[in-house]
Amino acid sequence: MSANLEAKKTAVEEIKNLITSSKSIVLVDYKGITVSDDTALRKTMRTNNVTYKVIKNTLFKKACEQLGMEGLDEALNGTTAFAFSGEDETMAPRLVKNAMKDYTSLSIKAGYYNGKAMTDKEVIALASIPGKEQLVAQLLYVLNAPVSGLARALKAIAEK
Repeated sequence: MSANLEAKKTAVEEIKNLITSSKSIVLVDYKGITVSDDTALRKTMRTNNVTYKVIKNTLFKKACEQLGMEGLDEALNGTTAFAFSGEDETMAPRLVKNAMKDYTSLSIKAGYYNGKAMTDKEVIALASIPGKEQLVAQLLYVLNAPVSGLARALKAIAEK
């Protein structure tokens, strides 16, 4: 086998590992972004445990075929970068959505979550869901509110 073919097979295996270890994937059109803006975006992604890579569409298609992923073929044309969320499903969509405000040349092409391809609108909807930590904090607040109210009422009765 040629070295080039072997390198492509290795790249496809790496992409498959990224896909299987990710909870959500966002396909981003990055045409027109400057190098300095791209560097800042990559740094933001890295600090939030999101893998952001530019991958050849043909290699990504091959990995999708091998994994049985469907529905992303239309989005795999032109310039495409991929944001892989490993821990928090909403992190990559949220970061890309926020980056679109700062870098107007960025746009969401599609996404993949829970075994299903998503449109750009669905990715934006996923981005609007609060993160796990914020949801846990809201739940704890809701659970703590009745007990706090009862404690205040008992204290008020005791003071009278």
